[in-house]
Amino acid sequence: MKILGIGSRIEHKDYGKGVVTNVSSNYYWVTFMEKGLETIAIDSEFDIIEALQSDVDTVSFFDIETSLTKILRKWGDTHEKVALADKWRGGKLILEPNDGLANKEIPIDTFFHKIVMVRDRIRVMEQKINSSKNMDDQEKVDLQQYITRIYGSLTSFNVLFKNKSDQFVGDRSKG
Repeated sequence: MKILGIGSRIEHKDYGKGVVTNVSSNYYWVTFMEKGLETIAIDSEFDIIEALQSDVDTVSFFDIETSLTKILRKWGDTHEKVALADKWRGGKLILEPNDGLANKEIPIDTFFHKIVMVRDRIRVMEQKINSSKNMDDQEKVDLQQYITRIYGSLTSFNVLFKNKSDQFVGDRSKG
């Protein structure tokens, strides 16, 4: 089966006449005169009115965007959506000094967001250490042990996380 190039014209039994505007490994994006933009499987049935042969790379913009998003999540200073446990939604953190001064109240959502930002920044630091070309392996191991201890110090906040997979994990070998 030969893949049609962008600009090829087709006629589809359900959508009518259209022009191929994008191609991926499995789909054509076709702009139909009467139905607008539709995605159809490459192996679906349609008549070819005019086939343009072009060097179509079967990687679409969507595929590139998806890959780039994954790379940025892994290596960038961005954080993913992390859910607060339902029981804490709308709650507040109250800091009460023992000297009779006024309490400080912080919405749990705000506090949780800050904890997640700390976690994400530690992860980025960890990735940068592991990919560093300026440190030898022993230095990387030493710093990784400090990071593991930091995670362990933050496990008290795990009660705030809805999903266990988002929680802090310290040294697993210690009980």
